[in-house]
Amino acid sequence: MTPQMGLGTLPSHWRAERAKWLLTRQERRPRVNDGVVTAFRDGQVTLRANRRLAGFTEAVQEIGYQGIRKGDLVVHAMDGFAGAIGVSDSDGKASPVVHAYTTSNVVDSRFVAYTLRSMAVCGYIETLAKGIRQRSTAFDAATLANLTLPCPPLDEQHCIADFLDAETSRIDKLVSAYRDARLGLGARSQSVIDTLINESGKPVPLKYHVRFREGPGIMAVDFRDSGTALIRISGLQDGEVTLRGANYLDSNKVAGQWSQFRLRLKDYLISGSATMGGVSIVKDPAVVGAIPYTGLIILRPMHPDVLMEYVAVALRSSMFMQQIDQLKAGATMQHFGPTHLAQVALPLPDLNRQNGVASSVRDVDEHFRRITATIDRQLALLAERRQTVITAAVTGQVDVTTARRAMASRGVAA
Repeated sequence: MTPQMGLGTLPSHWRAERAKWLLTRQERRPRVNDGVVTAFRDGQVTLRANRRLAGFTEAVQEIGYQGIRKGDLVVHAMDGFAGAIGVSDSDGKASPVVHAYTTSNVVDSRFVAYTLRSMAVCGYIETLAKGIRQRSTAFDAATLANLTLPCPPLDEQHCIADFLDAETSRIDKLVSAYRDARLGLGARSQSVIDTLINESGKPVPLKYHVRFREGPGIMAVDFRDSGTALIRISGLQDGEVTLRGANYLDSNKVAGQWSQFRLRLKDYLISGSATMGGVSIVKDPAVVGAIPYTGLIILRPMHPDVLMEYVAVALRSSMFMQQIDQLKAGATMQHFGPTHLAQVALPLPDLNRQNGVASSVRDVDEHFRRITATIDRQLALLAERRQTVITAAVTGQVDVTTARRAMASRGVAA
C-alpha cells in the first residue's frame, strides 16, 4: 500500500501521477446557441435549465465564457472545495470561473471526478487552494495541475466508476424519495391548517382584534458589542423567538427612543420579508425586553376573546397568504407590513373553537417534527454512506468486483 496525500493509503499496484500529465484544459469559444452549464456542489454538471433557473445571477455581458462539451471534466474554481466538480452531461458554455478538462487515454474522467470530489469533501483541496472570500477558495488551474492523483489501471478505473455510478444513483434515489416524503408531509400539514381555518366561520377584519407594531428603523451605526438585543429574522427559529444572529443596542438609547418596542413574554412576531407562515412566540426570558428589527412585526391581542396561538395558526393558512399576495401585487417591494395586515380578514370563532384549532395544529406540528427529524437523520446517514463508498472505492479499499456481484444479487444494476 502506498500513502497518498488527501486520500490516505492506496494499493501498491496503483500509480500516482500529477494532474497536469492526465488532464488538458480546454478553452473553447462558445457557440451562439449554447446554454449555460453550471457545476453544482453535489457534483452534477449540467445545463442550468435542466435543474433550476431561480437564484442565479445572470451576466449582462458574457465576457470570457467558454464552451463546455458533454464528457468534459468540469471544475468550479471558486466552489470546487465544496464539491462542485463533475463530468458534464451537456454541451453548453460556462463562466471563466469554471474550468473544463479532457482526460488522457490512461484515465477515466468519471474516476478523476469522484477522486477530486472525495479530496474536496475531506477538506484536502481547501488546504491547497488560495482563499478568496468566506466559504470559498480559488482552486485554480495551477493548483489542480500540481495535484497528485491516483492512477490505477484503466480497466480498474472503469470498474470503479461504473460501480460508483450505480451505487450513488441508488443512494440519490433514496434521498429523493425521502425529500419527496418530507414535502408531502408538509403539504398534508398545510392542508389540515387550511381546512381548520376555512371551517372556523366568516372572516372578520383582523385589525379589530390584533394590534400590529413593526420594529423601528435602526441603522447599523447604532449597533454595539453589548447592551439590549436587537432581534433579526435569523432569530425566528422553529416557531420561537431566539437571540440567534442578534445585534446589540445601547441600553440608554433604547430606554429613551425605542422602549415601546420592547418584547414581552408570549408576544408573537411575524416577518414581513421572509417566507410567510413564519410566526414565532417569545418564550425565552432572555428575549424579553429585546427590540425587533424593522421588518419584524409584533402581534398582540386587543381583547380577551383572542387566543394568539389560534391567530398564529390562521397566519399560516392559505387564506392569509392569498390575501397578502393580492395586497402585494404590483408593488416594487415584495414584503408586507402593518398596513397590509390591517386589510386582512380571517375567521375568529369563539374561544372554545380557537382552542380546539390550536390544539389540533399543535398535534399536527409535533407529528411533523417527529417524522421530519427521522427523515433528516436518514438523509444524514445516506450522505455519509455516499461519501464513504466514494472514498473507499477511489482509494482501493473496496473490491468493486465483489461489491458489484453483491449488488447484482440484490437486483441492482452496476
